[in-house]
Amino acid sequence: MESQISNFKPLIVNADDFGLSDGVNRGIVRAHEEGIVTSASLMVRQPGAADAASYARHRPRLSVGLHLDLGEWVYRDGAWVATYEVAPADDAEAMNAEVAWQVETFLRLVDRPPTHVDSHQHAHRSEPLLAAARAVAQRFGVPLRHFTPGVGYCGDFYGQTGKGETVPEAISVEALVKLIRSLPQGVTELACHPGADLALKSVYCRERLREVETLCDSAVRGAVDSSGVRLISFLDV
Repeated sequence: MESQISNFKPLIVNADDFGLSDGVNRGIVRAHEEGIVTSASLMVRQPGAADAASYARHRPRLSVGLHLDLGEWVYRDGAWVATYEVAPADDAEAMNAEVAWQVETFLRLVDRPPTHVDSHQHAHRSEPLLAAARAVAQRFGVPLRHFTPGVGYCGDFYGQTGKGETVPEAISVEALVKLIRSLPQGVTELACHPGADLALKSVYCRERLREVETLCDSAVRGAVDSSGVRLISFLDV
């Protein structure tokens, strides 16, 4: 694959939160089948995980990684507040046990190893989850988001600020086309969060529907084709 992509800018378009709900699954599936999504990260604890895994088992072109799910936090009244926590952030033993469970659950559901490792809200960028995430990535010989040399990460395609303020223009067709045309050399992972679930209990909800439409827009595909970009997945890295 390296020789085949050497003359192009390789781009992995990865959908986070696969398995979060049936509606999120529908959005990701559409963005894969009709749009530019090539990979997804599975949350094995969430209600739609089994259906997401079933889809993945029959779609070998879609690379599927493990989206470690240790909790979720929202910004309220000037502070970050947990909406749920699976294990205490400072308890390495509990964290390691939870990660081990999620890995084994992934293997049981998907029936193949993860093609990459990342985490919900980038929680693995801090210890003790970082050490556990590194161990999983090393076990399977796969990239770990933010930490694998040669695989750059881009999170610019996101419809909110870091404090949860809506930024619809960031997930517009125009924004994604501009982003694609300005990609650097080397492999880039572009994260996205498509979905089709207005009933989703999440601070990032309506934006997911907008992402689906953008990811499936013909102008976005045209930008890929005309900008020296080649869509790949983590299977190719």
